[in-house]
Amino acid sequence: MSTHDLYTEPVDTSTWDVPMIGDARFTWEYDDGRDRLLALYQKGKDKQWDSTKRIDWDLEVDPHDPLGVPDQSLAIYGTKYWDKLSEKERGELRRHSTSWQFSQFMHGEQGAMVTAARIVESVPDLDSKFYSATQTMDEARHVELFTKFLHEKIGLIYPINSKLQDLLNDTLNDSRWDMPYLGMQVLIEGLALAAFGVIRDITTKPLPKQILAYVMQDEARHVAFGRLALRDYYKELTSAERREREDFVIEGCYLMRDRIRGREIWTNFGIDPKEVDEMVENSPYMRMFQSLLFSRIVPCVKDIGLWSDRIRQTYDDMGVLDMSKADLDALMSQDEEIADKLDTERFAAEEAARKAEVDAVIAEAAEG
Repeated sequence: MSTHDLYTEPVDTSTWDVPMIGDARFTWEYDDGRDRLLALYQKGKDKQWDSTKRIDWDLEVDPHDPLGVPDQSLAIYGTKYWDKLSEKERGELRRHSTSWQFSQFMHGEQGAMVTAARIVESVPDLDSKFYSATQTMDEARHVELFTKFLHEKIGLIYPINSKLQDLLNDTLNDSRWDMPYLGMQVLIEGLALAAFGVIRDITTKPLPKQILAYVMQDEARHVAFGRLALRDYYKELTSAERREREDFVIEGCYLMRDRIRGREIWTNFGIDPKEVDEMVENSPYMRMFQSLLFSRIVPCVKDIGLWSDRIRQTYDDMGVLDMSKADLDALMSQDEEIADKLDTERFAAEEAARKAEVDAVIAEAAEG
């Protein structure tokens, strides 16, 4: 079935063409570069995996309760709109909510794939080109598995959110080589990584937990790459250059904050988006979710050196300034450990099942 048949509203069948701006940079320096970045490149090669084999796609998913999370996670829970819904309609709302979230993940991962390829082309040093090449493959795998989940398990897809599309457009339309890093590795990937983590930790369903845990294992490397690449470069910026990048971060963070409100969902249920904005502000769960979504972005922005009074004031106004105290390295290590532990538990259970099957066959033969 064509993806266009699954969209909640008609989507243009032509491609979205973003003009290529900036130089393609070749380097004739083939010696080893920064050790930490090359180590990350080696890890990127070692950690490649096949989504058709590592994910257990035989696991069933109830499309009307795909994540098994509390209904309090829905912005209209406890309001007059929620009370009016039948149980069937509430199930359909859960389906739409999950479809919207995972559709934006899918679209964002395609943006990450294109941006990583752009970084290969535009970044001046070879070690960064090496790593970006592995990231491009990672992002292709992520697009593949989110697409498969939406097609086969949910059967419903949302178009790209306009705020996400705006930030992608700004990221790709800038000729400076560092801007794809800042827009994608720090802002878009940082927010996606935090969103993946919240859902990974609260979902009670094994398939989405697998998908998000394994994607996060990759994404932890990508955010680390952005930090390494930008930290040294931003020390050399002039005041004017630094201010331009701060403006980009401030605008991008507001776009990301507005994106997570999911107004498209509520429009499909006949609710005024302005009312939803108010319900989001009044929902304890949504306020917590919104705050946690900046748990990776804020400390990363601080780490790369864009930590002016203007930036701090922006995060204070958004209520996420305390996230600057988060330990990014600890969070990334935890992402790695969760994925490895999930692998160990899954494959140990499969091995035990195979052993029990063999033992049963042997016992049956002995009795015969």
